[in-house]
Amino acid sequence: MSLHRVVALLSPPQSPFELGCAAEVFGTVLPDAPARYSFQICAERPGPLRTTIGYPMLVDAGLSALEEADTVIVPGWQPPSAPVPPTVIAALRAAHRREARIVAICTGAFVLAHAGLLDGRRASTHWRHADRLAATFPQIEVDPDVLYVDHGDVATSAGTGAGIDLCLHLVRSDHGAAYAAQIARNMVLPPHREGSQLQYAAQPAPARTDESLAPLLEWGTSHLDSPLTLDRLAERAGLSTRTLARRFTEQLGVSPGQWLLRQRLVAARVLLEQTDLPVEAIATRVGLTSAVNLRRRFRTHLGTTPGAYRRTFSQTRAADLRSSRVGSRW
Repeated sequence: MSLHRVVALLSPPQSPFELGCAAEVFGTVLPDAPARYSFQICAERPGPLRTTIGYPMLVDAGLSALEEADTVIVPGWQPPSAPVPPTVIAALRAAHRREARIVAICTGAFVLAHAGLLDGRRASTHWRHADRLAATFPQIEVDPDVLYVDHGDVATSAGTGAGIDLCLHLVRSDHGAAYAAQIARNMVLPPHREGSQLQYAAQPAPARTDESLAPLLEWGTSHLDSPLTLDRLAERAGLSTRTLARRFTEQLGVSPGQWLLRQRLVAARVLLEQTDLPVEAIATRVGLTSAVNLRRRFRTHLGTTPGAYRRTFSQTRAADLRSSRVGSRW
């Protein structure tokens, strides 16, 4: 299988952390998983590139690198009001025309906006810069609250942390939930945050240790096959249902029901990828009660069916195909 080519387009001064979000997800080779991506950086002018923290970064590739990219990432643009060179705009438009996926992390959305790739579309950027993006480009529907927005051919994220969420989301779209979870685990990160989650907690101060939902979330994800009602979750947490719902909104930006459904769907995706269990059995194991319900949820939230998802991402099927090819040689 050929590697998916990811190219990060840099500009001075470049934020190393925003670049690192993409590099860690797409450029790190895992010891326990096959490589699926190749990662390269480029700039309008190869050579030393200033960074936001003082040291220069050596970039050895120019804009011609975009001509072979499957995904182009713009990891920030500093300052957001800085002009975008016509050569950069032309290179991005050309990559988009030949169906490369164009991705912006944080203020990289301003570059995509200058290139006209967000016209008439919904987009995200860091909440501090959302008003400026909306005012400068009124043809864009700027959503200041969400973590990321993915249109398939073009995607944008909020701040740097949300850039990691977007990159992991793209890996899930390319290679399934289990492979994305391996990358997240290597980065010591939660495997899945939906793009519709809030960029930041609603509460003005961090939650106290005894208010953290982490123990409840861990318990919930290990008991998906049981009836996890709001009352049962609240009882487990030792809280009223109203207090629990408020903490979910404050700390996660979603309701307990929304969070629980997402965990069930993630678990179902992994089982479809890694096992040959019937859809009915998977539905029961993840707490969605029936194959009919699982199919309905898949169609609503993923735009596909469990069967189609399994045919695309099944690791057991891929292993069987490899075995059959090896056997045919003998």
